[in-house]
Amino acid sequence: MGVRRDLKRARRRTDLAARTRIETFRDEYGVVREVRAPPLAPRAEDATTADIPFTNALQAPDAVVLRRERDGGRQSVTAAAFAGEVASVAKGLIAAGVEPGDRVAVMSRTRYEWTVLDFAVWAAGGQSVPIYATSSAEQVEWIVRDSGARHVVTETAENTATVTTATAGHPHPPRIWELDAAALDDLTALGREVTDEEVTKRRTALTPDTIATVCYTSGTTGRPKGCVLTHGNLHAEAANTVELLHPVFEAVTGRTASTLLFLPLAHILGRTLQIACLMARIEIGHCPSIKPDELRPALRAFRPTFLVGVPYLFEKIHDTGRATAERIGRGASFDRAHRVGVRFGEACLDKFLGRGRGPGPGLYAAWALYDLLVYRRIRKELGGRTRYAISGGSPLDRDLNLFFHAAGIIVYEGYGLTETTAAATIVPPLGPRPGTVGLPVPGTAVRIAQDGEVLVEGGIVFGAYWNNPAATDAVLTDGWFATGDLGSLDDDGYLTITGRKKDIIVTSGGKNVSPAVLEDRLRSRPPVGQCLVVGDNRPFVAALVALDAEAVAHWLAVRRLPADTPMSEVVRDPRIRAEVQKAVDHANQAVSRAESIRAFTLVEGDFTEENGLLTPSLKVKRHAALAAYAREIEALYAPLS
Repeated sequence: MGVRRDLKRARRRTDLAARTRIETFRDEYGVVREVRAPPLAPRAEDATTADIPFTNALQAPDAVVLRRERDGGRQSVTAAAFAGEVASVAKGLIAAGVEPGDRVAVMSRTRYEWTVLDFAVWAAGGQSVPIYATSSAEQVEWIVRDSGARHVVTETAENTATVTTATAGHPHPPRIWELDAAALDDLTALGREVTDEEVTKRRTALTPDTIATVCYTSGTTGRPKGCVLTHGNLHAEAANTVELLHPVFEAVTGRTASTLLFLPLAHILGRTLQIACLMARIEIGHCPSIKPDELRPALRAFRPTFLVGVPYLFEKIHDTGRATAERIGRGASFDRAHRVGVRFGEACLDKFLGRGRGPGPGLYAAWALYDLLVYRRIRKELGGRTRYAISGGSPLDRDLNLFFHAAGIIVYEGYGLTETTAAATIVPPLGPRPGTVGLPVPGTAVRIAQDGEVLVEGGIVFGAYWNNPAATDAVLTDGWFATGDLGSLDDDGYLTITGRKKDIIVTSGGKNVSPAVLEDRLRSRPPVGQCLVVGDNRPFVAALVALDAEAVAHWLAVRRLPADTPMSEVVRDPRIRAEVQKAVDHANQAVSRAESIRAFTLVEGDFTEENGLLTPSLKVKRHAALAAYAREIEALYAPLS
């Protein structure tokens, strides 16, 4: 099996294994309360992230660093060509009036032009302000006004209309450029009279302490806050993760690393991934969507060697595999493949970590059978060459992680926030530990406060919220950032996240319940789409469940029911309720009986960005959902009133 061979080969490389070093600190009871990881990359003293394209062009001008969509195919872009395009667009921004320190907002899906703009804004001495392409006029108005952006680059005519409407009342509405209307060509033409020396002067005037971007949070608990991230923050994140991961991934696969970037570039994880890949000259492509039907063809065409995604992606790939099996009458076979995969992955990891003997002959034979029938199809869904993946944003179901391990793809989890410039922790390549979010990124420390809150310190921690000193003081103390998340450290320093501090449910019986554990496990099982666990000041824990549209369509097709069956009938069907009950039972396995879901209701609607119940990074806006479904929640407890 490829994964087992890779892990064994990697473990023999003591120089690679030694890259993961930590120091743990225990309290008087012997419990690990803090863990530190020394940096693998030196702190940037002079260079900034703005220099990356130009350094690549100088050192390896012919190296292919990107592949862009053009004329129905993908065109290779060399380091020299990319640096030239960045410089040309930077000249256009300068000619358009961008001064050093000015902010330029970018409202676009993930695409090649976004990458060019990011580095061009920096080369012009500016600061980028990402805006999700799905943002409402109200959100756009706030971000543009709060950041003071004088220029906005949009992707589509619809985005342009949103920005125009949102900023019509501003004293000085921003100048708007549109990518679909040849914005980069226009900027290049505008900047023809600007000299190379002017771009170089502005770029080299930047320092690690210069603000690089004002990146707004998702706004799950209110109005988005602008996180001020410096070039030093971005360098600390990108350089240390590259030094930790890249040598291992290349050494054990024997392939040049490449990845398809599909996470929103308005999200900090997508941004730092982009920076890290260009820093390491890892070839990247772009896909504007994370929707499975749109992403799968791009994965098969690009054939990346590793991926960075969110649990939703891995859940959907698994669900698609099961749906395909059901359509040909092999649903039970897929379920057996899942169970075998979980057992096989667990046994392989136990052997690698010195905790067991590995798969026995019978388990190995079962794995070999299902590798032919199921697992190879999973690999094909990811392009056929993917051996590693990194999952972040929310916890990935442990069994799902083990299933992918059996399919030949090791999924490493990470944890971080916008305020920590993306990943603050990550599972190291030679220390897989499904169910945890790993060890601190090199150069970072993690501490658990007395109330269980996770604190983070290091070069990746932001310096302030834009125009909001009160909010800054509330979360930063002596360099330590209070994340608002709850967690614990095991004896080896691995972090496990147990929930959000503000989301803790306290039942009327006084039981503290973290809804995140239950919600994450619920969402990992079809036909659940989104869910909300409730029970604050109530006698027991319950859940609202919104069904996944694709899963419902498949469920109807398999049972030869009309495809246009109203959702009002679907949610009352005892057979679909039985399927959801299986997901509830799976979620309840992770908690005590007092914390378990005792009742649930199926709602006809969905949680989406459009109805204000999801953030663009697919997190539920808890307070909005509680308000939207107040009547359904009351009905759950009505028999007791």
